[in-house]
Amino acid sequence: MSRQFFAPALAVCSLAILAGCSPSQESQMPEKPIAEQQRLKQLSIQTPQANKIPFTAQFHGKTITDHFNWLKDAGYPEVNEQPIIDYLNQENTYFNTFLAPQKALVDTLFEEFKGRTNDTEISVPWIENGYDYRSYYKLGEEYLTFSRRKLDSDEELVFLSVTELAEPFDYFTMDDWEISPNNQFIAYSYNTNGDERYRIVVRDLNTGEMLSDELNDTSGDIVFSADSRSIVYAALATDRWYTESVKVHKLGSEQVNDKVIFAESDDSFFLSFGLTSSKEYLVISSGQSETSETYVIPASDFAATPIQLVSREQRFLNNIDHANGYFYIVANDTHTNSRLVKVSDKYPSYDNWETVIVGSDERYLMDMQNFQNFMVVTSRENGIERFTVYDYAGNNHDVTFPESVFSVYNGNNPEFKQDFVRINYTSMITPSTVFDYKVGSTALTTRKVQEIPSGYDKSQYVTERIMAPARDGVMVPVTLVYKKGFKKDTSQPMYLYGYGAYGSTVSPSFSTTRLSILDRGFSYAIAHVRGSDMLGHQWYLDGKLEKRMNTFNDFVDVARHLVAEKYVAQGNISISGRSAGGELMGAATIQAPELWRSVTLGVPFVDVLNTMLDANLPLTPPEWSEWGNPIEDPVAFDYIQSYSPYDNIVAREYPPMLVTGGINDPRVTYWEPAKWTARMRELKTDDNLLIMRINMGAGHFSNSGRYGRLRDYAEEYVFMLASHGITE
Repeated sequence: MSRQFFAPALAVCSLAILAGCSPSQESQMPEKPIAEQQRLKQLSIQTPQANKIPFTAQFHGKTITDHFNWLKDAGYPEVNEQPIIDYLNQENTYFNTFLAPQKALVDTLFEEFKGRTNDTEISVPWIENGYDYRSYYKLGEEYLTFSRRKLDSDEELVFLSVTELAEPFDYFTMDDWEISPNNQFIAYSYNTNGDERYRIVVRDLNTGEMLSDELNDTSGDIVFSADSRSIVYAALATDRWYTESVKVHKLGSEQVNDKVIFAESDDSFFLSFGLTSSKEYLVISSGQSETSETYVIPASDFAATPIQLVSREQRFLNNIDHANGYFYIVANDTHTNSRLVKVSDKYPSYDNWETVIVGSDERYLMDMQNFQNFMVVTSRENGIERFTVYDYAGNNHDVTFPESVFSVYNGNNPEFKQDFVRINYTSMITPSTVFDYKVGSTALTTRKVQEIPSGYDKSQYVTERIMAPARDGVMVPVTLVYKKGFKKDTSQPMYLYGYGAYGSTVSPSFSTTRLSILDRGFSYAIAHVRGSDMLGHQWYLDGKLEKRMNTFNDFVDVARHLVAEKYVAQGNISISGRSAGGELMGAATIQAPELWRSVTLGVPFVDVLNTMLDANLPLTPPEWSEWGNPIEDPVAFDYIQSYSPYDNIVAREYPPMLVTGGINDPRVTYWEPAKWTARMRELKTDDNLLIMRINMGAGHFSNSGRYGRLRDYAEEYVFMLASHGITE
């Protein structure tokens, strides 16, 4: 868990739209209709104003002043203080006032999005443990239905309808479901308010009856024991989102009696677990951003003492699978970009590790999966992904794909003994595609291509990868896509996206919603800034802790390079990012407001200093290894304070902004977007529109149904389009 769009002027009675480009912006923009230079201005109704209540705190001899600190409910995670609820409701009313005259365009975009969505989407079937499975959407439904057929039968039975489960609730997400090895029971986990505290329940597939078992306050992950009589799950602390332990629950017993397999006493470590591909071992991992401690337990005996493979004192990351008597481990113990090793499951000590693939400056090993007769490894070289098949004799070959820049990863491969590997593939112009790769014949078979019911012609769109120089000389990858006929003369708008944290990379992938802006003349670009791992693990290290500013500088420098290369004009770029990407948006807004036509900050982690100073928040201790610990380290305090977006808002002009959040969000707490909006309203000297949408019944991921999310995206796109004077 981690904080992971040309048209006439906008003519609506609730907007007072005036030309908004400063002289410095106009000097770098070509002549164009006044409508295209317009900015969103404040709504004609009264702008919400948060109260200011004095608050100070002392750290390292320095005083923090934060008169919007009161927006953090003292009873969190419960939010009951009426002044806070009243303020959030006022902001939502203000947002809805903006939205009301835009309803026609919201509806248009929503219908465009829906038109590219297959209402009866069906998965590629998969075989597991004697059954043929598939998932699908029924016409008009928001959630999936799952069915299966016994391999020696023609009868297909629905065993899970998420739509039926979700029907009583305004918000519903399912995290995991598992069917027991004897095919009798299904256990599934769900959440109904967005706080990511999942309830696990169990049903007998033979009788259809629910068992009495009900496990609360879990992370949602589920593993059945080999004898189908027990469930492994992760238990959360009752007072905050922190995984305290991995437990075994015996079916029919009370949760209070569940046995702890592994307990984590250090709340700065994340706990996770799962079965190896061979199904022979349960792997338990407890880790931070640069350290993971790993244990294994025979899946046939969860009462056995866990065997430690890697200790936290060794201080490296590792990812473990198992096949044919060996553990296979991707580890960055000897090289930043990791090596692949194997070790006997009978003598698995670190001294016995044998290198299978050496670490390399050029090749970044990302993931692998074992099968009985081969294994597959995903890696990246110079930002280009590779998918490699190895047999256990040391022979290997890359799978060849039809494009030069793409995204590829393991698909659904549950059967250890299968002779093929299912692959998920996509690019900026290629819809999601499922391949089956027959290892023996090296045949790549297309099983499914994402259907675009309203039509899509790939030949009408162009994608490219360029490198942009950062201010320190480092070259930053940028992936672009635009419609054929795009003019590289600065005349067309751009949507620029970024994330850049936790080593998570925004891969070049297809988006049906994005087509709506490409068809309206936009180009779209992803800045693969440091803090991601696009160019290897060091690329991530160079964007964290004391190097965090590289992430923000990279993003701004990418934008300036795109202006210099005439992809877009300064002041005609709309930017967006979510969570830690929202932090990036905040920092970019502070550093270079003149570059942006509009900014969308999705569930933004903008109050970095105050959050890292509060050890009681669910994600603070685990994330000191990502950002630094300003409680104990005055140098970290000063550095975080120097870039924390909320702390660096000053009196000046800023572009139009849309800020979003969820009141039950355990990753980025609701008061971060609320405080950012309140302080920005207090200090900004322009009258550009600033609106905030807080979902009062959801968390980090807002609406839970597929159509509900499309409606959210339509609203966000309308804000961006309006900033460019686009009304249809």
